[in-house]
Amino acid sequence: MTVRVLIVEDEKLIRWSLRQKFEARGYQVTDVETGGDGLSALDAEQYDLIMLDYKLPDMTGLEVLRTLREKDGDVVVVMMTAFSSIENAVDAIKLGAYDYLTKPFDMDQVLRITDKALETTKLRREVRELRRHIHHDYGIDRVIGRAPCMVELYDVINRVAESGASTVFLRGDSGTGKDLFARVIHYNSDRAPRPFMNITCTVLSETLLESELFGHEKGAFTDAKVTKKGLFELADGGTIFLDEVGDMPLGLQAKLLRFLEERTFRRVGGTSEISVDVRVVAATNRDIESAIGRGEFRRDLLFRLNVIPIDLPPLRERGDDVKLLTQHYVTQFAKEFRKQITSVETEAYEKLYAYRWPGNVRELRNVIERAVLLCKGETILAVDIVVGPEDRPSTADSQRFALPECGVNLRELEDSLVRQALDRAGNDHSQAAKLLHLSRDALRYRLEKLDLL
Repeated sequence: MTVRVLIVEDEKLIRWSLRQKFEARGYQVTDVETGGDGLSALDAEQYDLIMLDYKLPDMTGLEVLRTLREKDGDVVVVMMTAFSSIENAVDAIKLGAYDYLTKPFDMDQVLRITDKALETTKLRREVRELRRHIHHDYGIDRVIGRAPCMVELYDVINRVAESGASTVFLRGDSGTGKDLFARVIHYNSDRAPRPFMNITCTVLSETLLESELFGHEKGAFTDAKVTKKGLFELADGGTIFLDEVGDMPLGLQAKLLRFLEERTFRRVGGTSEISVDVRVVAATNRDIESAIGRGEFRRDLLFRLNVIPIDLPPLRERGDDVKLLTQHYVTQFAKEFRKQITSVETEAYEKLYAYRWPGNVRELRNVIERAVLLCKGETILAVDIVVGPEDRPSTADSQRFALPECGVNLRELEDSLVRQALDRAGNDHSQAAKLLHLSRDALRYRLEKLDLL
């Protein structure tokens, strides 16, 4: 990719020297004498690096810097001047200059600085592009669903994202998309440039969970070799998502309550109060009121979390969203598995509508993934849709799997099943492993054992 450099400098010899050095490196160089010409050049093209003189015939370099920051906030600017002063340097850095060179300068020094500056430009633009993609992926318009309850939910999510609400509580059955909506809230808010940190409150012991959330000081416990920042500290300015907060240990619930009330905390083993600005999005699929009655959850913590409660509807209440989601997942998995599937038969949709979906959208996604893998033609059939244990083959239908009186050669059976899976998956090992309900490594082990690699 060609590096584009703009030189804004009124001294002809310096412009010529810089151009020679940069063009020798294969850069595309534009050089101008005045600040006005520099700003005009920025209107016509995007640059990766700007070499900007402090004193220009028509305006100061600081005036140019202030204006160009509004045009391209990612481009790095190196200031040049023969009138070096600490005050000038501080002003330039405050306005976003990357570095400051004093004339006469050594060209090797210029190249060292500009190499680092160009790397900074590259990183800034990569981050901006990544954020653009993330924002696109988690835009509210990307969420699939047109049921009235979902339209109402989108309105609430939008208003919460745009608000200054510091605590949000998502409640809903497993598989309704709590993680997705937590990200939608974050990436559609002014906190989007800052971190989104998430943790599932059931995966760690109480001690480890406390350390993950609040961090610890060196020597706080046996394995605390160094001071560690916790997720609340790392998420400063952004959002932390506490999934399955209803299962958080009681002892830690008290510390979470204190943080939510005061927005300060202490690291494990620490004495200093640390203050952060974090939006907390908590989620649970538990019946919290029943948990409170059993003494498993603090009532005062529920009050604090419940500032903005949002209930996510189960899939069984979303009507035609089942069809919309099915079409989306069929398209997604057909592309992923390189299969030419163009439609879903009416009987298959009827089967999907009749099911209650206890696992909600997550379960539907898994069902459609399996259906796409099993589908032999261009249309998903009802027989390809397997939902719930009652849809599994009955004993009467499964006699072909019964052990014959004469016994069976297990190696031959395994060989046959593996070959069938590979054939159906077009020799794609990942797809074949899914058909056999194996990991890819487990399938590879069997391929080696059966001399099929």
